[in-house]
Amino acid sequence: MVLQIHDEHRVRTLTLDRPEALNAFDEALYDATADALLAAAEDPEVAVVLLTGAGRAFSAGTDLREMQLIATDPAFERGRHGFPGLLDALVAFPKPLVVAVNGIGLGIGATVLGFADLAFMSSTARLQCPFTALGVAPEAASSYLLPRLMGHQAAAWMLLSSEWISADDALAAGLVWRVCEPDDLLPQARAHAEALARRPVVSLVAVKQAMTAPLRAGIDAARGRENAAFAELMGGPANLEALAAFAGRRQPVQ
Repeated sequence: MVLQIHDEHRVRTLTLDRPEALNAFDEALYDATADALLAAAEDPEVAVVLLTGAGRAFSAGTDLREMQLIATDPAFERGRHGFPGLLDALVAFPKPLVVAVNGIGLGIGATVLGFADLAFMSSTARLQCPFTALGVAPEAASSYLLPRLMGHQAAAWMLLSSEWISADDALAAGLVWRVCEPDDLLPQARAHAEALARRPVVSLVAVKQAMTAPLRAGIDAARGRENAAFAELMGGPANLEALAAFAGRRQPVQ
């Protein structure tokens, strides 16, 4: 079991549950999360989805050990949905998505906030987009969504520097809506999710559709650009050295 699913008061809580791997996404977790979002979209008893993580991390992003296998082994068997399928499910998800960042969020653990309708973050959590440190390109339409949320310069620093972003900086930049003390994070996120869930689902869907429809073309175009750059760079010298350095617990050679 890599994903916990819990229903209460028309809120479906999805808890990433690979705490031993800091909830890093392997193909199994990508598939499970995509399936859960697709099922929640179709379930008339679900009005809102709340996404969080188990343990001390929200998500450490893509599992780098598995990424190394994908980059070096042509026979590696990919999941049914994988990373692209999870993004498809996030882009198309018609109901409110509330995200509660309980700990570190790297890669997709940070860029998923571009798809959140409400985002809450623990005061002790941190975010990082480590794309340049890994010798690859951005993903999850972050090159389009993050500048829109944060402004160009805050997003440029986050995407270009591979540096950590604190909860206070994420709040000031507009990437998250509320920062909470650790013990208050889930109660606050759940209270707001349940407040939304008391409204008619048809109305929630109509409002979200009206807000997100103008963004679809930009998201699709950004994903196309990012995927092309990622495919070109993945498995290249900078990426392979970064992955080898990670596996060897050393600094990469520039």
